[in-house]
Amino acid sequence: MPPISHEVLYVVSGLMIVIGFVGTALPALPGIPLIFGGMLLAAWTGDFQAISGWTVAILGVLGLIALAVDFIASMLGTKLAGASRWAFIGAGIGTLVGLFFGLLGLLVGPFIGAIAGEAIATQNLRRATSAGIGATLGLLFGAVLKIAIAFTMFGVFALAILIG
Repeated sequence: MPPISHEVLYVVSGLMIVIGFVGTALPALPGIPLIFGGMLLAAWTGDFQAISGWTVAILGVLGLIALAVDFIASMLGTKLAGASRWAFIGAGIGTLVGLFFGLLGLLVGPFIGAIAGEAIATQNLRRATSAGIGATLGLLFGAVLKIAIAFTMFGVFALAILIG
């Protein structure tokens, strides 16, 4: 079997990056890992000439930060809403469970988790609802931040190509 040409690898790399950007908005796709994987494939295909190992390391750090944002944003929103530790834990569990139910699950999971946790801790429905709203707002802020990081990754990648 003949080796895969560089052109084919660059096309696959580009497709991974484009699909990754779609995945930053659609939770069914692993957006940030696809973006990073596509960029790493492009760097490897070009023998790390235009896109150096240092650039790949920077992209990797940005990718890890974006992944962390997914898990902690709703929990921080809950905390900023003045909720108890139980709401914070509930939002985290709700986020993890919500991952399995797509976009709706990611919006509703932290909300329900924070409400359940706060309701267990305080038996106060008003405070529990506030915790749920805080978790949801944190998640939305996290999504915007994740998209911003994805575009930052693309900017670093494009700059490396232009300079390299």
